[in-house]
Amino acid sequence: MSDILKMDIPALEAFLERDFTQVADMFGLDALDETELTVRLRVQEQHLRPGGTVSGPSMFALADVAMYLAILARIGPVGLAVTTNCSIDFMRKPAAGVDLIAKARVLKLGRVLAVGDVLLFSEGQTDPVARASLTYSIPKH
Repeated sequence: MSDILKMDIPALEAFLERDFTQVADMFGLDALDETELTVRLRVQEQHLRPGGTVSGPSMFALADVAMYLAILARIGPVGLAVTTNCSIDFMRKPAAGVDLIAKARVLKLGRVLAVGDVLLFSEGQTDPVARASLTYSIPKH
């Protein structure tokens, strides 16, 4: 593991399983390096809205979880880090019947705040379906 990363994919997955059992099975961690974390939403019936597309709340959840885990990968298992702001732009309709992929980047990691962005893609597509900007409050740890 690098000097920047304090948690790898197995550690992040174990954290989700232990502290967020209610949603852990919805997400898969595909890749992690010093600049980006890739997380997938395993799209199921519960994530769809009328018309067969992924709902906005499900897309928000993916962006939020991806940024949370990207931050934890850098600071360690600080469970009480919380979202303080999120802005999401829905740019195009997600493809039906495929997972959504989030690519999260931490842009600034300070002592008490972290800022990052997340691009969401339908699996296999090159154009993003949404873009989110998130800020997290980091408690003393």
